[in-house]
Amino acid sequence: MAVKSLSIRIDEEMLNKLHVVADYEGRSANSQILILIRDAIEEYEEKHGKIEI
Repeated sequence: MAVKSLSIRIDEEMLNKLHVVADYEGRSANSQILILIRDAIEEYEEKHGKIEI
């Protein structure tokens, strides 16, 4: 699987809070975002069925 890059706009307060959560979990902000995205996809698929690509 190829790794792609994604740029997002995020306000400073939210970014700072993300760093606090990531540090608490022992992760980088990038890793924390990937976990949050994965969890959101899993939750969606539980409700709506597997996403076929």
